[in-house]
Amino acid sequence: MPKPLESQVANIKAQLYSQSWLEAPDDYGDFPTNGDRFTAMELSKRKDVKGFTRKGLICQAIAAGWHHKSPEQLKELADKVGRQRIQVLHGTVDNMITVPHGEVLARELGEDQGVTKIIVEGRGHVLHFEEEKLYRGWLEKMVEKTENLG
Repeated sequence: MPKPLESQVANIKAQLYSQSWLEAPDDYGDFPTNGDRFTAMELSKRKDVKGFTRKGLICQAIAAGWHHKSPEQLKELADKVGRQRIQVLHGTVDNMITVPHGEVLARELGEDQGVTKIIVEGRGHVLHFEEEKLYRGWLEKMVEKTENLG
């Protein structure tokens, strides 16, 4: 039986974001809290019947649930891309993918061979929202680093 919309949105918030970020004043000042802004964005998304389809949601859930890369596949990826061009970011309160998964990913990609790993204390799954300024800095630094690699 489908859950009521309010429960669905509350569950998504709890899975994706840290409670401290959700409760903090809205980063843009349009809503009382970041959590209120997320709720408004989620409701707006769900009103878009062409963009937010049941089929799309199911496909996303399947991809997230069954996505797997072997150590061999990760090594091959890192060999092809170049370890200096790979960055693994993870929040310590990520309720979608736990920190040990981020640690394994960084290790298997070659953290000891140039892969950058950043673990962010007290943050969730959506670091580019929760730490927008820091995220922009990490991204700029990575772009600069890779541009210098040639």
